[in-house]
Amino acid sequence: MTTDPREVARDLLARSAGAHAAAAAVVAARVKNTQTIARPDTSFVDHPDVVRVREVYGRLAEMYSAADLTNPLFEPHCGSNGSTVQQAGRRLINFSSFSYLNLAADSRVHAAAKKAIDEYGTSASASRIVSGEVALYDELETRLARRYDVDAAVITPSGYLTNAAVIGYLLGAKDVAVCDALVHSSVVSGTRWAGCKRLTFRHNDPDSLEAVLKMSRGSFSRALVIVEGCYSMDGDIARLPDIIEVARRHNCSIMIDEAHSLGVLGEGGGGIREHFSLPGDAVDIWMGTLSKALGSVGGFVAGNAELMRALKYAAPGVSLFATGASPATIGAALEALNILESEPQRVGRLRRNGEKLRTLARSNGFDTGTSDGTPIVPVIFGDVARAGLASLRMAQDGVNVPVIDAPSVPAGQERLRFCANADHTDEQIEYAVRTLRTIVDSL
Repeated sequence: MTTDPREVARDLLARSAGAHAAAAAVVAARVKNTQTIARPDTSFVDHPDVVRVREVYGRLAEMYSAADLTNPLFEPHCGSNGSTVQQAGRRLINFSSFSYLNLAADSRVHAAAKKAIDEYGTSASASRIVSGEVALYDELETRLARRYDVDAAVITPSGYLTNAAVIGYLLGAKDVAVCDALVHSSVVSGTRWAGCKRLTFRHNDPDSLEAVLKMSRGSFSRALVIVEGCYSMDGDIARLPDIIEVARRHNCSIMIDEAHSLGVLGEGGGGIREHFSLPGDAVDIWMGTLSKALGSVGGFVAGNAELMRALKYAAPGVSLFATGASPATIGAALEALNILESEPQRVGRLRRNGEKLRTLARSNGFDTGTSDGTPIVPVIFGDVARAGLASLRMAQDGVNVPVIDAPSVPAGQERLRFCANADHTDEQIEYAVRTLRTIVDSL
């Protein structure tokens, strides 16, 4: 018997190839014998959610066609998606953008992104723990930790993945996530990933949280209370000091989703922590995104140094098993943070525009729900067809405002969602509300 390693390797490869060929032949025969068998129970084409989408959006397409209107869903735009937007060859006043401070359209942010590409390329091309680390990551993490007055921060490639991965890593089958009823879908995904129990309390209601914790806290090991700083569909602010008081009394940790409050709340755009003058350790996990006020893309978490180290080194989807964020996005976010800190008047303009929009909408008889103190102003229709038609006619008249349907909001709460921008003018806001009033009166 040969002991030459090369011969042994060749022999193993030959045997492996023969075994694979035989296995492939068996599989092919099985597939051939089952191709004629109908399997509607396992076909994703007949999955209930696929069927629902087909029916709902089929009806919407018919409605658009009957009205001789263009279907606005997934309609591409040209240029930056800011206070105005270019769509189908027309410049529209834009109330659909999350670039609250209009920094995604800022030439300084663009230049920083281009510089990062020149220095580091378009991709990190590896997970951070392997060889994908870029100096910009640490710079942004240090800045974010300082902004939240905590030990450390960790940036991630995606805001949605940040919530899902952090919750999925920290909680398990013996634990519970106690969530505001209107938390983002990414939080729900995280609880499913974790395999923990998920309980909800009435939206922004500390008394409801108290009742849920009194009834259930003793049944679980760890408990994590999760709320948003600013709720993206309703435009209201979390009653965070009261929620913290209840959660701590019941020995719960606290996680805050700052996606729509960083750069929006507080005099300097410091988020809900600045809004309520809270210390950094008032909660356990500050989570946020780079894709809203900072005009980039990605997510982050901030908090205790040991916790951040564990998430960075061991949490799948945070840094592990995920390619690092594109250097361009981090360069852009850093420059946006520079502008936010040097031009806090942008936050003041945003706050003023949000208040003007909300006041005008209410004075024109529109239901804006619980919106207060934020640039997010819903106009609730409770009927997706009427909301969709209003959105289309607004676009015809030069205003881009999206319709929000289930499952993003509960059935019966369908709405147009206006997002004010720091660079909107009084005339643009007044025109939008006046136009909507005329359109709704004609429906």
